[in-house]
Amino acid sequence: MGSTILHPVAHRTPASSPELACQPAERGYTAQSMRKNYILDANILIHDPQSIFSFADNTVIIPISVISEIDRFKKEMTDRGYNARAVGRLLDALRGRRSLAQGVELENGGYLKVLCEPDRAFTGKIDGDTEILRVAQQVQQREPQLPVIIVTKDINLRIRADAIGLRAEDYESDRVLLSDVPSGYRECLLTPEQLAEFRTQGEMPLPEPAAPNEYWLLRVNNGSKASALARVDPEGQRLIALIEPKGGLHGVKPRNKEQYFAIDALLDERLQLVTLMGKAGTGKTLLAVAAALHLALQQKRYRGALVARPIFPLGRDLGYLPGDVTQKLDPWMKPVLDNIDFLLDTGGPVRGYSDSARLLESGLMEIQPLTYIRGRSISHRFVVVDEAQNLTPLEVKTVITRMGQDAKIVLTGDPYQIDNPYVDGDSNGFTYLVNRFRGQAVAAHVELHKGERSPLAELAANLL
Repeated sequence: MGSTILHPVAHRTPASSPELACQPAERGYTAQSMRKNYILDANILIHDPQSIFSFADNTVIIPISVISEIDRFKKEMTDRGYNARAVGRLLDALRGRRSLAQGVELENGGYLKVLCEPDRAFTGKIDGDTEILRVAQQVQQREPQLPVIIVTKDINLRIRADAIGLRAEDYESDRVLLSDVPSGYRECLLTPEQLAEFRTQGEMPLPEPAAPNEYWLLRVNNGSKASALARVDPEGQRLIALIEPKGGLHGVKPRNKEQYFAIDALLDERLQLVTLMGKAGTGKTLLAVAAALHLALQQKRYRGALVARPIFPLGRDLGYLPGDVTQKLDPWMKPVLDNIDFLLDTGGPVRGYSDSARLLESGLMEIQPLTYIRGRSISHRFVVVDEAQNLTPLEVKTVITRMGQDAKIVLTGDPYQIDNPYVDGDSNGFTYLVNRFRGQAVAAHVELHKGERSPLAELAANLL
């Protein structure tokens, strides 16, 4: 394939054709008056095995090289391996209706084709990206009247496609612009009498419509510095005072209003899902782990605590690292262990345990990679998922659906610090989750802005 020459092709767009850009719908791409041919890269199917149903009444084409690439992952005991197997089962079920080479009609009115040329079916190693570009050119030549769009999460492939005159897009169906993610709170002006009454009563009627569990900063309208913090109740009817534990969370006290908001959300048992967004040093992970120690181990509201983190690259086999499972995980979980040790130093021992190693040995707190969560049913636990910005929307769905009775889950993330090469600030599962659960009575979102780790860390986060 290295010798294959790809020539630029001209865009053949009839004058009456609509704009060719992929327009995201509630679930998939909006149907347009002109049918299109979408060619999917392997990373799209691994990202979302159900993606073939997201392109309205258009034709979805999967090159045979993509099937070969997915086949290499099917034995992995990772999310990538799970999704690769899901793709295989899905395609196998569809071929029961009709030959995939001829095209299978989908329920949304579109068609699915697996494109394979006989002289290339048994070819050995193939440059997947070059093959996708070649297939796109071939489809364009066969049907010049129809737009051809490559859909891939590979930025370099999109650049290569553009260089030879082919259209390429990212997968748009689960994309949420960071600018659309709620900031987490709003300000409201009250009279001095209203503010005094709120402080006395601990609640007040909602001055204007607002989403459940939205946070408010209440100020007086006479220019003074008097203020109060509040939250809209889960029913969306009243403003209520925040929960403020005496002595803080295991020795950790809030240093700014956003941390007050976060502690309130973490401690309210009516909120089963809490998302904490913020740059490095804002305290999101520390507060989440502190709440786990406070609620699960000190107050015994939950049977135990579980902290999980994604391991990246997602496909890395833990066998590359020496030692047993605990030793393999230690480098990945060290940030969580650092937080636990800090809390045990500042807040004192928990049930007699004064260091993280002994606490983990007791079984009261677990630390696991997210790979091990699939298939579990987690009940009566306080769960923290750290670095959630590295998850895909499908992986976030997998994690949330593991939660059973009387479980609470907290996800922390920084969309500006992503290690997963196949998601970005607008397509990761964390921002997707925040957007989809907006306004739900069981969920609350807090965005932390001010770094509190140290003046140096705050300056580095802002300047570097």
